[in-house]
Amino acid sequence: MKSMFKQAILAGAAAVLCLGANQLTAQDQPQRQGRGNFDPAQMQQRMMDNYKEALEFTSDDEWNAVKPLVQKVLDARREVGFGGMGRGGMMFGMGRRGGDNPPQGDQPQNTQRRRAGAEPSQAQQDLQKALDAKAPADEIKGKLAKYRDDRKQKEAALTKAQEDLKKVLNARREAQAVMAGLLN
Repeated sequence: MKSMFKQAILAGAAAVLCLGANQLTAQDQPQRQGRGNFDPAQMQQRMMDNYKEALEFTSDDEWNAVKPLVQKVLDARREVGFGGMGRGGMMFGMGRRGGDNPPQGDQPQNTQRRRAGAEPSQAQQDLQKALDAKAPADEIKGKLAKYRDDRKQKEAALTKAQEDLKKVLNARREAQAVMAGLLN
């Protein structure tokens, strides 16, 4: 009986020591609240530096000639949506919200745009409003057709930006750009 009691005390003491050590390590960690010191310009610069490295540009002059073309591809891709993820799916598209998150603007309580990248186009907003209002099928079909046309234009702009970039790359860099996700 005494042996069991001693083991229980030792186990309790070990647990207290572990919890105390965990608290001490947690105090050394900087507190992160919200977005903290997020700087979009720094993130953009790191992204461009990563592409420069991935495409093996060692000359700043060469990179500076290609950099605007890379930026056009990135901008066009953001407008289209990230690799299909922005096509209204749960990850970047329309997710249901509830709880204490209030609606913003004139959007209903149950839906809120949570996209990474570009703001929704007018065609996309119109389609979402029609869906939220449970509009008649004919109205939804018309809004959907406009949204698809808008999307096709954005996809064409992405294709053109990728073609323009591809024209200035040699075969090795073109393959690297495909592997880096800049080109298809």
